[in-house]
Amino acid sequence: MVLTLFGNPQSGCTKRVATVLYEKQVPFTFVDVDLVKGEQFTPDHLEKQPFAKVPYIDDDGFILYESRAICRYIEKKYPDQGTKGLIPTDPKAEALFEQAASIELCNFNPYATGAVYEALVKPRFLGQPTDPKAVASLLANLEKSLDVYEKILSKQKYLSGDAITLADLFHIPPAVALPATGSTAMQTRPNVARWFKDLTERPSWKKVLEEFRPKA
Repeated sequence: MVLTLFGNPQSGCTKRVATVLYEKQVPFTFVDVDLVKGEQFTPDHLEKQPFAKVPYIDDDGFILYESRAICRYIEKKYPDQGTKGLIPTDPKAEALFEQAASIELCNFNPYATGAVYEALVKPRFLGQPTDPKAVASLLANLEKSLDVYEKILSKQKYLSGDAITLADLFHIPPAVALPATGSTAMQTRPNVARWFKDLTERPSWKKVLEEFRPKA
């Protein structure tokens, strides 16, 4: 049975999972959960994703939610398919991957996703006003984090070393959405810009842009 991804084309977390599925060359079908219509609150969806969010996967009856957990599962299930080594197996290399993954989760995602939510999601999808002070605070913290990223990436190609891992790929959807906040933080630091360009030029992400377009 082909894996099924339940999500939304405009959801960054859905795009994160789709990127890894394409990176690993795993066939899948996509079911669009209409968030505007509230399909994430239906009993069937809540049975699979009790927090009323997207995405989740159904892999021949195995249900899993939380995008980063799904990505790890995909890599573990298909280690020799597509791009290899997205989770290293050497203990030290794996520890450096987990360090990088923690950096993304704690020092990048809250600020980037928070700013995008305030500047884009609230006014466009929720009909709520943007809080400019909140956006400014989130972007200021993001800038501080990216100053550290710049130092790290001045010494190596990717966040955990010279080979790409899931930790790098996790950044793509919120980072791509940052211009909607008025931020150029990903472009104004040479090493961050080089790394970000590398990530967004990968065929997997280009495939996401092609296949996961929002509805007209």
